[in-house]
Amino acid sequence: MTEQQEAKLPFQAEVSRLLDIVANALYSDKEVFLRELVSNSADACDRLRYAAITRPELTEDGAELGIRLIVDKDARTLTVSDTGIGMNRDELIANLGTIAKSGTSAFLSSLGDAKKDLNLIGQFGVGFYAAFMVSDKVTVVSRHAGEAEAWRWVSEGKGEFTVASADKPVRGTDITLHLKDGEDEFLEEWRLRQIVTKYSDHISVPIRFGTDAEAENLNHAAALWTRPKSEITADEYKEFYHHVAHAFDEPWATLHWRAEGVIDYTALLFVPKNKPFDMGDPNRKHGVKLYVKRVFITEGTEGLVPPYLRFLRGVVESEDLPLNISREMLQLSPILAKIRTGVTKRVLGDLAKRAETPEDYAEFWATFGAILKEGLYEDREHRTELFKAVRFRSTNGEGLVSLADYVGRMKPDQEAIYFLTGDNAASLRNSPHLEGFLSRGIEVLLLTDSIDEFWPAVAHDYEGKPLRSVTRAGDDLAKIAPAEGKDEEKAETAPEGEVAKLIELMKTVLGQSVKDVKVSPTLRESAVRLVAGEGAPDIHLEKLLRMHGQLQEATPHVLEINAGHRLIREMAKRSSAEGAGDALTDRIWLLLDQARILEGDAVLDPNAFARRLASVLESGID
Repeated sequence: MTEQQEAKLPFQAEVSRLLDIVANALYSDKEVFLRELVSNSADACDRLRYAAITRPELTEDGAELGIRLIVDKDARTLTVSDTGIGMNRDELIANLGTIAKSGTSAFLSSLGDAKKDLNLIGQFGVGFYAAFMVSDKVTVVSRHAGEAEAWRWVSEGKGEFTVASADKPVRGTDITLHLKDGEDEFLEEWRLRQIVTKYSDHISVPIRFGTDAEAENLNHAAALWTRPKSEITADEYKEFYHHVAHAFDEPWATLHWRAEGVIDYTALLFVPKNKPFDMGDPNRKHGVKLYVKRVFITEGTEGLVPPYLRFLRGVVESEDLPLNISREMLQLSPILAKIRTGVTKRVLGDLAKRAETPEDYAEFWATFGAILKEGLYEDREHRTELFKAVRFRSTNGEGLVSLADYVGRMKPDQEAIYFLTGDNAASLRNSPHLEGFLSRGIEVLLLTDSIDEFWPAVAHDYEGKPLRSVTRAGDDLAKIAPAEGKDEEKAETAPEGEVAKLIELMKTVLGQSVKDVKVSPTLRESAVRLVAGEGAPDIHLEKLLRMHGQLQEATPHVLEINAGHRLIREMAKRSSAEGAGDALTDRIWLLLDQARILEGDAVLDPNAFARRLASVLESGID
């Protein structure tokens, strides 16, 4: 073994503060430290079992896969020892020296006053450091399978750790906790057995107490998903979710089934109740582990679960995939493709059933709805099932509606499903784009997620009803009869000749700032609105594209005017008078700025806007 000088290294984070929070404020129940350490050991055993398929020399030392809890009452230490894949020097530093790789600052800022929110631990990956709740010093000795050298990592949790070479006869990792005063309960076999039974009974490798080769298992050591559903309690499902998802919340939904037929597989999947902080990232992998004949193969496999179901956590096990399957073979495997189809249909079917209880489903939809809607854009094969599970806000009250609900309420002459996209439902409800539709009692979907700008153009229709933005559907209103007994009131409009003169003047004044000026077919109360020109993206989509650097410059839009609005009628009347250009210029620019403000955009020139507004206000003072 090569001797190297002991090195003292700083943690890669605001560690003193973080460890103090973890040790003293974050966990409401100290005993969970053992769950975290045992889960990590079980994962190390799973990784070795898989690696040994192609590299059998990794297990040549003959050590049985398993976990042991070893107590030294005289030294007041508790050791969690496993014979898993182990870690070398670089891995010790990377895995134990970089706290909360997903962002310590984000972790700390997210805590706020809710330091008892255990789900944060699962989100930010700091479960190992729960050991400092009950210990004032932690020693980790680890030897990577297939390597001769072992390494020791030591820390008192105060901002630094040491790494040095060590002696360890077999592969694996030993985590020794030097217990604080008052923590003697964790030196008692009965107490450790109680914790293992509560949290880790499902672990698929044996957990034993002490070093006796004949020691009995503290756990069942049977994969939970292989047991009949009738034999599994709600608490066992919950604790398995905590293990497999490394989470601390409760699952919103649990799906457990065995598929038999051309392809046999078993799935135990969970939908979390809380959303991890980076769930919105489409590149984030799902949390479903793939097993073949009880052997862990990989987690987050591309092709097992579609990206829009990346919130799923759990296990899928197949008897039909070969044990030595590689990552490349997995991506091309027709067996995996069939499993993916089966899993997707089952999950979407379950979500559609849960959606029949609106109060319950609203919780899921607020957390993962925007992610699920990505499937409408990218998964044509399962779009029918997705349509049954997705929900929307609409102008028909405050609750969620399905497309089936919407179609059931369509007007007799209505041919399309209408929608409006924007930043939030509250502002959309006040949008001038809705005026003509609301005046005829036509329901409009209010779409506020980024993906809503894209999926309607790809999905095209729902059950033969085309999906159409209200910003491009003004002419449709003429085809839809008012509700029975509610003839639409005809507003007084300016004469066509005067309106034409005003439009000509507005085009001259605004020039290249607009693509066109025309009379709106939908405005009823507002004086103006902006719409996208023919062939151009909708205004909200263009705004998103600019925000993400996909467009460099704003495109001029079409300014529509309400010929029945009093202001427009008065301006149209004056547009033929001598000097109309000078008299109306400020008002024309203010109308364009007003339309931009209604779309959530800034005015073109704030200084000019302020000057024109003051001028128009002054002219109204006698």
